Amino acid sequence: QVQLEESGGGLAQAGASLRLSCAGSGRAFSSLSVGWFRQAPGKGREFVGHISWNGGSTTYRRSVKGRFTITRDNAKNTVYLQMNNLRPDDTAVYYCAAGRGSDYPAGETEYDYWGQGTQVTVSS
Repeated sequence: QVQLEESGGGLAQAGASLRLSCAGSGRAFSSLSVGWFRQAPGKGREFVGHISWNGGSTTYRRSVKGRFTITRDNAKNTVYLQMNNLRPDDTAVYYCAAGRGSDYPAGETEYDYWGQGTQVTVSS
């Protein structure tokens, strides 16, 4: 069983940066692919990006490419989402999720474990 906990959310001004962390419990975490998703008020949850188990592969949704970076430190069982040049439309609850990895990392069903989420609010 793997448990995930996000941290690092908060209030930021447009153009600022935040770094979210996803801490995983259990030895299996380092062998799992990790995705980040977000859900804005009144909207469905959407894929933000993912990182493969060894960090060798990452993908991002188009609107965050070049602004967000996902990295991981398997020695610390932690995955990071560095968010730069934040915009008001980045406001959402951000979730990390872990799974065995697939050819479709943007799919929510590819992930078996989910965190509770952390709120990110960006003001203009």
